Amino acid sequence: MKRPPLHAASMFRGRHFDRTVIVLCVRCYITYKLSYRDLVQMTAERGVAVSQTTILRRVQHDAPEFEERWGRYARPVGTSWRVDETYLGVRGRRADLYRALDK
Repeated sequence: MKRPPLHAASMFRGRHFDRTVIVLCVRCYITYKLSYRDLVQMTAERGVAVSQTTILRRVQHDAPEFEERWGRYARPVGTSWRVDETYLGVRGRRADLYRALDK
């Protein structure tokens, strides 16, 4: 069953933390596969005390909506990948250049 899309204001209404903290935690968890403990340490470095349980709940609640919104802008990717490698001269030194290519 597909959920109806939420507006940004209603997604964060009544939340204890600022929307930027929630978005940062959920986005980093989805994108970079960080642990909840890593996210707690990241937010603590920025002066915000958040528990692992709070981040877990926000990810479970908000991740489907974030992924749906991201899906509107993401380009389709093929199932076959290869890596292209070449060498360049940069300031008289050899440098490797790698790039990933799909179908």
